[in-house]
Amino acid sequence: MKNIIVVECISTGKNFIGDIINRGYNPIVLHLKDSDTESGKKFGEHVLEEYKLIPYEFDMIYEKDTFEETLEEVKKFNPLLIVPGNERGVVLATRLSNELGLLSNSIENIDAMTLKNEMHNRLAQKGLRSIKGKVINSLNEAVEFYDSENLKEVVIKPIYSAGSASVRICLNRDEMIESINHIFDDVNYYGDEIDEILIQERINGTEYIVNTVTHKGIHRVTLVWKYNKVRTSEGAIVYDSCETVNELSLGEAEMVEYAYKVADALEIQYGPVHGEYMIDENGPVLIEVNCRPCGGSMPAEFLDRISGQHETDSILDSYLKPKSFYDELNKKYGLYAHGTLKFFITPKNIIARSSPIVKINTKLKAFHDSSLVDSTYHDMLFKKTEDLNTAAGYVFLVNENKANVDHDLNFLRDLERNVFSLILSDDITYPELKEDDEYLSEVIPMIKKIERHGTGLFVTDQFGDDIDILQIEYSKLNEVKGNFDFVVVNLNKSLMNKNEAEKVEIIFDALIKVKSGGLIFVPKTTYQQMLSGRKGIEALVKVLNYKIELPPHYIREVIIASR
Repeated sequence: MKNIIVVECISTGKNFIGDIINRGYNPIVLHLKDSDTESGKKFGEHVLEEYKLIPYEFDMIYEKDTFEETLEEVKKFNPLLIVPGNERGVVLATRLSNELGLLSNSIENIDAMTLKNEMHNRLAQKGLRSIKGKVINSLNEAVEFYDSENLKEVVIKPIYSAGSASVRICLNRDEMIESINHIFDDVNYYGDEIDEILIQERINGTEYIVNTVTHKGIHRVTLVWKYNKVRTSEGAIVYDSCETVNELSLGEAEMVEYAYKVADALEIQYGPVHGEYMIDENGPVLIEVNCRPCGGSMPAEFLDRISGQHETDSILDSYLKPKSFYDELNKKYGLYAHGTLKFFITPKNIIARSSPIVKINTKLKAFHDSSLVDSTYHDMLFKKTEDLNTAAGYVFLVNENKANVDHDLNFLRDLERNVFSLILSDDITYPELKEDDEYLSEVIPMIKKIERHGTGLFVTDQFGDDIDILQIEYSKLNEVKGNFDFVVVNLNKSLMNKNEAEKVEIIFDALIKVKSGGLIFVPKTTYQQMLSGRKGIEALVKVLNYKIELPPHYIREVIIASR
């Protein structure tokens, strides 16, 4: 069986393994050496954890101390193809392929393919629009460049990194000085120390992704995406969302043409270009290119539902199946569904003990998958988001109806802004329980006002006398058959010592017992037990597509909703 080697197979690149097997080849992962820094070792641990998520068997080999030794190791397997599964794999995959005479891009172009300054130098040489910038090794050099070019807003970044790590937008000279001092003390995405920084003029516009694959210098678009990014108060660039471009708007066709010219300028002959572009009043301009699969750990099934193809499979076609490549090239660009990634922005360092969003996601109309898969954590640290690597996680949304995707995206943004404890919760705050009579004194008067209006269910931890509705404790709720005209939820003891994810599941079980057109009543006796409070319960009501009702004057501190 012929071998195909994937150099550092993580993120969306993990899809290579299944694609290689499905084509009748044997996949081999070439694992790269870690940086000597503490962050570098942590990145290496992250890579190994990513390998565990690949649901296929594969062989693994390891980078040696020298290129020559690595080359000899690779020769043993007589590979048909060597491809990068991540940005860090581009240099070695290209160098090995050139040495072995395999289909690849020329090693002479590797700097322009991987270094953020050199790719813009190449565009300038070819007469294409590029961004003014300079590589600096000290703060003094940065200040001299800033002043001499009469710059105002600038972007500073490592010349080699990924995932917006250590990228800063600086709105003035003082912010630039502060950020440069910080970045020189930082490491890049892979844990390597930073000794060179690229400072560029800032381009204000809309940012896009154009993903292409190439066969013998002919380029084909696989997908176009539009970014929504947010600048933090520290100037970091963090991802909010990324959505598919299903129909081209003004200026976007010109951007695609420009993307082809960028690939030509880099002399791309085979494989992928994950290009990031900005469109402003002057048209399109390159932010950076990455000659490997798009990131985001996108599932193959997610991409297939959107476009009938997924990137790693299309990349293999560009090397191995030219007929399939040209068949796709001759088709019109048309997507079958709308896709979006929502990245969660962590507002501060959090020691997470549960992830309630796991219980909520499945209620979304457009939900496909999520990187947050466990509802319970063991004191896991999630750092304040400052780049892609420190996002709390992400959710994949896909639906044939764009309105459903947009609705779910906006709902997740509301959670992120208003009740982040429904995404990640530290589960450390528990109100003291009151006496049973005190809880009943708050709830019974409300029940007396509504019990005459149909058949009701009282899901409760305290049972009252002289009320004419069915009373049941939560543990026996599954014994109740049928739905009710109204449901009152009075849970407090049942929620004690439960994490926020478990509480969410309990509340959902009670809420779904109402009929279509019926009413839900959730008093303070229940919502004060949630870390997310009243807004948290309201979010659970909204994700079930229930309507929050305007409260009447005579009922206070009660969430009222209708199904």
